[in-house]
Amino acid sequence: MLSYLGGSSAGRSRAGERPGGIIDLRIKIGTLLDMVSKRSSFLRLPLGWPVAFAFASAALVAAWAYSRTPNLQRGETLYMQHCAACHGTRLEGQPEWQKAGEDGILPAPPHDETGHTWHHDDAMLTDYIHRGGQAVLDDMGVAMTSGMPAFGEVLSAGEIAAILAFIKSRWPARLQAIQARRNNG
Repeated sequence: MLSYLGGSSAGRSRAGERPGGIIDLRIKIGTLLDMVSKRSSFLRLPLGWPVAFAFASAALVAAWAYSRTPNLQRGETLYMQHCAACHGTRLEGQPEWQKAGEDGILPAPPHDETGHTWHHDDAMLTDYIHRGGQAVLDDMGVAMTSGMPAFGEVLSAGEIAAILAFIKSRWPARLQAIQARRNNG
Protein backbone atom coordinates (compact mmCIF):
# COMPACT_ATOMS: atom_id res chain seq x y z
CA MET A 1 0.00 0.00 0.00
CA LEU A 2 1.41 3.37 -1.03
CA SER A 3 0.76 6.32 1.21
CA TYR A 4 1.09 10.03 0.89
CA LEU A 5 2.64 11.86 3.81
CA GLY A 6 1.08 15.18 4.66
CA GLY A 7 -1.19 17.44 2.70
CA SER A 8 -4.48 16.61 1.20
CA SER A 9 -5.09 14.22 -1.58
CA ALA A 10 -7.04 16.81 -3.52
CA GLY A 11 -5.55 17.57 -6.88
CA ARG A 12 -3.80 14.22 -7.28
CA SER A 13 -4.51 12.47 -10.54
CA ARG A 14 -3.71 8.93 -9.34
CA ALA A 15 -3.61 7.24 -5.96
CA GLY A 16 -0.27 7.83 -4.24
CA GLU A 17 0.77 10.60 -6.59
CA ARG A 18 1.59 13.98 -5.11
CA PRO A 19 0.64 17.14 -6.86
CA GLY A 20 3.26 17.84 -9.51
CA GLY A 21 3.61 14.22 -10.62
CA ILE A 22 5.80 12.90 -7.74
CA ILE A 23 4.88 9.44 -6.47
CA ASP A 24 5.42 8.61 -2.79
CA LEU A 25 6.83 5.09 -2.51
CA ARG A 26 6.98 4.82 1.27
CA ILE A 27 5.47 1.58 2.50
CA LYS A 28 4.18 0.78 5.93
CA ILE A 29 6.15 -2.00 7.67
CA GLY A 30 3.08 -4.19 8.21
CA THR A 31 2.22 -3.94 4.54
CA LEU A 32 5.80 -4.75 3.52
CA LEU A 33 5.80 -7.92 5.64
CA ASP A 34 2.48 -8.96 4.11
CA MET A 35 3.89 -8.42 0.61
CA VAL A 36 7.06 -10.41 1.35
CA SER A 37 5.17 -13.34 2.85
CA LYS A 38 2.80 -13.51 -0.13
CA ARG A 39 5.25 -12.91 -2.96
CA SER A 40 8.43 -14.67 -1.83
CA SER A 41 7.04 -18.16 -1.48
CA PHE A 42 9.06 -19.11 -4.55
CA LEU A 43 12.22 -18.23 -2.60
CA ARG A 44 11.43 -20.65 0.19
CA LEU A 45 13.27 -23.92 -0.21
CA PRO A 46 12.16 -27.23 1.25
CA LEU A 47 14.06 -28.30 4.34
CA GLY A 48 15.71 -31.16 2.44
CA TRP A 49 17.50 -28.90 -0.03
CA PRO A 50 20.91 -29.16 1.70
CA VAL A 51 20.78 -32.94 1.32
CA ALA A 52 19.73 -32.64 -2.33
CA PHE A 53 22.52 -30.13 -2.95
CA ALA A 54 25.07 -32.45 -1.31
CA PHE A 55 23.97 -35.38 -3.47
CA ALA A 56 24.07 -33.29 -6.63
CA SER A 57 27.55 -32.01 -5.76
CA ALA A 58 28.78 -35.52 -5.01
CA ALA A 59 27.40 -36.73 -8.34
CA LEU A 60 29.23 -33.97 -10.22
CA VAL A 61 32.51 -34.70 -8.43
CA ALA A 62 32.12 -38.44 -9.06
CA ALA A 63 31.41 -37.84 -12.76
CA TRP A 64 34.47 -35.59 -13.05
CA ALA A 65 36.67 -38.11 -11.24
CA TYR A 66 35.32 -40.98 -13.35
CA SER A 67 36.10 -39.07 -16.55
CA ARG A 68 39.70 -38.58 -15.42
CA THR A 69 40.36 -41.96 -13.81
CA PRO A 70 40.92 -44.14 -16.91
CA ASN A 71 43.70 -41.90 -18.25
CA LEU A 72 45.36 -41.70 -14.83
CA GLN A 73 45.10 -45.46 -14.37
CA ARG A 74 46.55 -45.97 -17.84
CA GLY A 75 49.33 -43.49 -17.04
CA GLU A 76 50.11 -45.25 -13.75
CA THR A 77 50.26 -48.64 -15.48
CA LEU A 78 52.58 -47.28 -18.19
CA TYR A 79 54.72 -45.51 -15.58
CA MET A 80 55.12 -48.74 -13.61
CA GLN A 81 56.06 -50.63 -16.79
CA HIS A 82 58.51 -48.11 -18.27
CA CYS A 83 59.63 -45.63 -15.61
CA ALA A 84 59.42 -47.05 -12.08
CA ALA A 85 62.55 -49.21 -12.38
CA CYS A 86 64.65 -46.03 -12.46
CA HIS A 87 62.38 -43.31 -11.04
CA GLY A 88 60.78 -45.40 -8.26
CA THR A 89 57.30 -46.82 -7.74
CA ARG A 90 56.44 -43.82 -5.56
CA LEU A 91 58.15 -41.37 -7.97
CA GLU A 92 60.96 -41.01 -5.39
CA GLY A 93 63.90 -41.34 -7.80
CA GLN A 94 67.22 -42.93 -7.01
CA PRO A 95 69.23 -42.16 -3.88
CA GLU A 96 71.64 -39.22 -4.20
CA TRP A 97 70.10 -38.33 -7.55
CA GLN A 98 71.88 -34.95 -7.59
CA LYS A 99 75.35 -36.51 -7.42
CA ALA A 100 76.87 -37.99 -10.57
CA GLY A 101 78.14 -41.54 -10.45
CA GLU A 102 81.66 -42.64 -11.42
CA ASP A 103 80.48 -42.80 -15.03
CA GLY A 104 79.50 -39.09 -14.87
CA ILE A 105 75.78 -39.85 -15.18
CA LEU A 106 73.32 -38.51 -12.64
CA PRO A 107 70.97 -41.09 -11.12
CA ALA A 108 67.31 -40.89 -12.13
CA PRO A 109 65.65 -37.93 -10.41
CA PRO A 110 62.38 -38.12 -8.51
CA HIS A 111 59.17 -37.12 -10.24
CA ASP A 112 57.44 -36.23 -6.98
CA GLU A 113 57.48 -32.74 -5.45
CA THR A 114 61.10 -33.15 -4.27
CA GLY A 115 62.41 -33.38 -7.83
CA HIS A 116 62.51 -30.87 -10.65
CA THR A 117 60.07 -32.38 -13.15
CA TRP A 118 57.47 -29.75 -12.24
CA HIS A 119 59.97 -27.03 -13.20
CA HIS A 120 59.61 -27.94 -16.89
CA ASP A 121 56.75 -27.48 -19.36
CA ASP A 122 54.97 -30.40 -20.98
CA ALA A 123 56.65 -29.88 -24.36
CA MET A 124 60.12 -30.26 -22.85
CA LEU A 125 59.10 -33.26 -20.74
CA THR A 126 57.45 -34.95 -23.72
CA ASP A 127 60.53 -34.32 -25.87
CA TYR A 128 62.81 -35.65 -23.12
CA ILE A 129 60.82 -38.87 -22.89
CA HIS A 130 60.40 -39.22 -26.66
CA ARG A 131 64.00 -38.52 -27.80
CA GLY A 132 65.86 -39.32 -24.59
CA GLY A 133 67.69 -37.02 -22.26
CA GLN A 134 70.99 -36.78 -24.11
CA ALA A 135 69.45 -35.65 -27.40
CA VAL A 136 67.49 -32.91 -25.64
CA LEU A 137 70.44 -31.77 -23.52
CA ASP A 138 72.70 -31.66 -26.61
CA ASP A 139 70.14 -29.52 -28.47
CA MET A 140 69.97 -27.20 -25.47
CA GLY A 141 73.76 -26.96 -25.25
CA VAL A 142 73.85 -28.42 -21.74
CA ALA A 143 77.18 -30.13 -20.99
CA MET A 144 75.87 -33.06 -19.02
CA THR A 145 75.55 -36.77 -19.64
CA SER A 146 72.00 -38.09 -19.33
CA GLY A 147 71.12 -41.68 -18.61
CA MET A 148 67.52 -41.20 -19.77
CA PRO A 149 66.81 -43.48 -22.73
CA ALA A 150 64.56 -42.54 -25.63
CA PHE A 151 61.05 -43.98 -25.51
CA GLY A 152 59.77 -42.60 -28.82
CA GLU A 153 59.91 -46.04 -30.43
CA VAL A 154 58.18 -47.66 -27.45
CA LEU A 155 55.53 -45.15 -26.31
CA SER A 156 53.01 -43.23 -28.41
CA ALA A 157 52.39 -39.52 -27.84
CA GLY A 158 49.14 -40.43 -26.05
CA GLU A 159 50.95 -42.85 -23.76
CA ILE A 160 53.58 -40.24 -22.90
CA ALA A 161 50.79 -37.76 -22.14
CA ALA A 162 49.09 -40.34 -19.89
CA ILE A 163 52.34 -40.93 -17.98
CA LEU A 164 52.81 -37.18 -17.50
CA ALA A 165 49.19 -36.84 -16.35
CA PHE A 166 49.78 -39.56 -13.76
CA ILE A 167 53.01 -37.94 -12.53
CA LYS A 168 51.36 -34.51 -12.27
CA SER A 169 48.37 -35.95 -10.42
CA ARG A 170 50.70 -36.90 -7.57
CA TRP A 171 52.01 -33.34 -7.05
CA PRO A 172 50.49 -30.94 -4.52
CA ALA A 173 48.01 -28.48 -6.04
CA ARG A 174 50.48 -25.59 -5.66
CA LEU A 175 53.09 -27.33 -7.82
CA GLN A 176 50.47 -28.40 -10.36
CA ALA A 177 49.50 -24.73 -10.70
CA ILE A 178 53.13 -23.62 -11.12
CA GLN A 179 53.75 -26.26 -13.78
CA ALA A 180 50.49 -25.40 -15.55
CA ARG A 181 51.65 -21.77 -15.83
CA ARG A 182 54.79 -23.03 -17.57
CA ASN A 183 52.42 -24.47 -20.19
CA ASN A 184 50.73 -21.06 -20.59
CA GLY A 185 47.78 -22.45 -18.63
